[in-house]
Amino acid sequence: MRSISAMGHKLALALLLPILAAGAAACAPSVDAAVPAAISANAAAVAVVDTDPGQLIDTIAQAMLHELDAQRSEYRQDPAKINVLVDRVLLPHFDTDYSARLVLGKHWNTATAEQRRRFVAAFYHSLLNNYGTALLEFTADRLKVLPYKGDAAATSATVRTQVRKNDGTLVSVNYSLHHTAKGWMAWDVVIEGISYVKSFRDDFGAEIDEHGVEALIARLEKQESGK
Repeated sequence: MRSISAMGHKLALALLLPILAAGAAACAPSVDAAVPAAISANAAAVAVVDTDPGQLIDTIAQAMLHELDAQRSEYRQDPAKINVLVDRVLLPHFDTDYSARLVLGKHWNTATAEQRRRFVAAFYHSLLNNYGTALLEFTADRLKVLPYKGDAAATSATVRTQVRKNDGTLVSVNYSLHHTAKGWMAWDVVIEGISYVKSFRDDFGAEIDEHGVEALIARLEKQESGK
């Protein structure tokens, strides 16, 4: 299986991070239980037009990049504030339940409620710790959301975007969405043909098969603590 490079992580992180965090978040009884209280207290979804999934992705991307541009120096001084920004602007627009079940696959049913809760917290924080500061390198001119040409009556959609690398080359970053009772929600990101949900499901699944779900959680918690 092809892996996602470190460059791929950084190139698409402006919108990837919330999907990965959300992919684990539904493993807990609620999102609030998975995300630090200081972050959840500041959460407020960006207002979007629900009828067009392309406009959804474009709106939240521009809101994220606009705030980064306006307060980039402040975020550099206090990177922890990026966590609040991600949760407030991006996380409300991702289907946490659906992504979580896909990421954990067959191990969803075997994990205890407590293990799910710990997995949520450890995975969320390990992603932020490893990749959160890469958001600071993004500017609005790096991301282009292509016009959405799907069927307006469809219940699933793919929104195509392009991310420009430092050398000027373009990377294909596509977002998978489906329509829910809450409107259009994203659940996966595909970078040059590589699905983040599938990549994490394969990696975590192999690790759980060999060492067990408790060992995976312990590794993520250790990584989170920096030990």
